[in-house]
Amino acid sequence: MDIAKIYKDANALLEGHFLLSSGRHSPFYLQSAKVLENPKVAESLAKALAEIIKNAKVEVDCICSPALGGILAGYELARSLGVRFIFTERVNGSMTLRRGFEVAQGEKIIVCEDIITTGGSAMESAQVVEKLGAKVVGYAALANRGICNRFGGIQNAETKECKLAAHLPLFALEDFVFETFEAQDCPLCKQGSTAIKPGSRGN
Repeated sequence: MDIAKIYKDANALLEGHFLLSSGRHSPFYLQSAKVLENPKVAESLAKALAEIIKNAKVEVDCICSPALGGILAGYELARSLGVRFIFTERVNGSMTLRRGFEVAQGEKIIVCEDIITTGGSAMESAQVVEKLGAKVVGYAALANRGICNRFGGIQNAETKECKLAAHLPLFALEDFVFETFEAQDCPLCKQGSTAIKPGSRGN
């Protein structure tokens, strides 16, 4: 499955100057909403991701996604795996589990995003459900932007920018190695370009 082509065909691989949710800047942005607006495409991507997880023989009871970006990908992944789906969301800046969602003691959870950059939101979601007694057994995403490197599905603990737990697997359909920069080091900023937060101008 050519994930880059799927994003390009959906006009979802954008070029410009973007402020990512991680706070880093990038000349590229993957707009997963444009890909996932097609239910058949969303289903096929989720099935492919589910197969990777099944082949790794990771037991999972539930998929949890951070709102808003991970909800569509997480729901479709849960449907493909035949497990339930929940999501966390920010309340006053803190990630929390609401809407009557609960987790059981020892329930095995994979935290799913649409795109993993530093994994900050995924890690926050993992911490929320673990505090409630669940066990996070891995992370999943349609695409990994390359900061959180995977070797045989195992997280590279030496990647300092990555916030995911180093001992857990990261499942993704493709790795995109796009450069990202801290604001003070961003060459686009130094050229006078202003970073746009995706979604603020129809992106």
